[in-house]
Amino acid sequence: MNQEIERRRTFAIISHPDAGKTTLTEKFLLFGGQIQVAGAVKSNKIKKTATSDWMDIEKQRGISVSTSVMEFDYTPDGKDIEYKVNILDTPGHQDFAEDTFRTLTAVDSAIIVVDGAKGVETQTRKLMTVCRMRKTPVIIFINKMDREGRDPFDLLDELEQELEIKVRPLSWPINQGAKFKGVYNIYEQKLDLFTPDKQRVTDKVEVDIDSEELDQRVGEENAAKLREDLELVDGVYPEFDVETYREAEVAPVFFGSALNNFGVQELLNCFVEIAPSPRPTKAEERDVQPEEPKFTGFIFKITANIDPNHRSCIAFCKVCSGKFQRNQPYLHVRQGKTMRFSSPTQFMAQRKSTIDEAWPGDIVGLPDTGGMFKIGDTLTEGEKLHFRGLPSFSPELFKYIENDDPMKAKQLQKGIDQLMDEGVAQLFVNQFNNRKIIGTVGQLQFEVIQYRLENEYNAKCRWEPVHLYKACWIESDDPQELENFKKRKYQYMAKDKDGRDVFLADSGYVLSMAQQDFENIKFHFTSEF
Repeated sequence: MNQEIERRRTFAIISHPDAGKTTLTEKFLLFGGQIQVAGAVKSNKIKKTATSDWMDIEKQRGISVSTSVMEFDYTPDGKDIEYKVNILDTPGHQDFAEDTFRTLTAVDSAIIVVDGAKGVETQTRKLMTVCRMRKTPVIIFINKMDREGRDPFDLLDELEQELEIKVRPLSWPINQGAKFKGVYNIYEQKLDLFTPDKQRVTDKVEVDIDSEELDQRVGEENAAKLREDLELVDGVYPEFDVETYREAEVAPVFFGSALNNFGVQELLNCFVEIAPSPRPTKAEERDVQPEEPKFTGFIFKITANIDPNHRSCIAFCKVCSGKFQRNQPYLHVRQGKTMRFSSPTQFMAQRKSTIDEAWPGDIVGLPDTGGMFKIGDTLTEGEKLHFRGLPSFSPELFKYIENDDPMKAKQLQKGIDQLMDEGVAQLFVNQFNNRKIIGTVGQLQFEVIQYRLENEYNAKCRWEPVHLYKACWIESDDPQELENFKKRKYQYMAKDKDGRDVFLADSGYVLSMAQQDFENIKFHFTSEF
């Protein structure tokens, strides 16, 4: 069992939109032998979209709207250990940040992709905050070196300041943009020469940094600058130490071009070697160690309609300890029921295969036919555990959702239920007029919901404006005061899909007055699922 745990690497790829995460994921899969040709996401000549973007709306827009889970086996050159790599490719767009935040609760480390020309962007900062909170080790990949960008030293300074973490370059670029010659791999002490090619991998040459061969290969001027830069790097940055990386104190940095397949294998080789294997998971009751003999796991994501022909949902379960086995009885802690799973699956984007067993660090897809699961549910061999820390944030945008085709009321209801279970948005039913309100963190969510309802559930909806400022979950130890509050704010009271009380404040002023007038009521802005 320890051997299986040791060879597992479960990580998320995160970044601001358009920095190139999906392209990087593709190249990893290329090296893992999972796909033969990478689909250039932007190119119209190749009528093939990114492997990890499989929803129709993702292909049309060229962005990721949902985290995809992929796994492959990988053996680095010259090594005799086969690693099992589980990648979660997350959406970069801020409207889908909640999906990404939840995904970060299910991984042991992360790779942050930064655009070499733009540097650190808003979304990168937010995601890094979550990694810091959870002490998740990160590796940074500075992408698009084959385009004109900023000075590497400036970029490193910005990373340290903006992401509040020390950095240590493990590879170094030789020039950039049109004059980009390649990178020197500090970690392996090899030179990687650049030839732009989306399908093939570039040649590696072992070159002594002080030899004449270096001058011949990259030109005297570039060679001199490289020697100078490397001397500076060694002078400024402390020597790389794996433990400080695993403690999330230092972030190793790599340079390359994901689209042209460059610097990606170096990143992958170093990553599988230094990244942590599955780590202990915090439950409310205790810390769960991966090598415990009994199986435990939690649901961190639900996706409706992976297969449109079957209308079923898939719940993604992260295995925290023990060994998951097909057809074994497991306790669903929230429902107090025992369940067996006859067809658990593992994923390669939407290509999936049934598995018989899974180990800590693995992500297993469990078919969910009738809303059995909610995000945050725990499965065990009998122990009552609750894994926590899967936040659902208070929405910032609200609209009434109305049925646009009276003949399809049932389909619409089913579609809304399944999409809300995925956690993409939140549903509130106004107690005053019984109308349904959808709350999201971003405008794009509304388009995605409307598109998926029509295309996946054959139901049409339309949006109507509703003026609201914030939704907060309320609770109180004083039942009388809660009752008074609900009577006084009757028009603004709603229930969420779990039947909890929600106060829909229509302005910041109304909210702060309510907090002053009712001191014994707690207002929550995140709902712990």
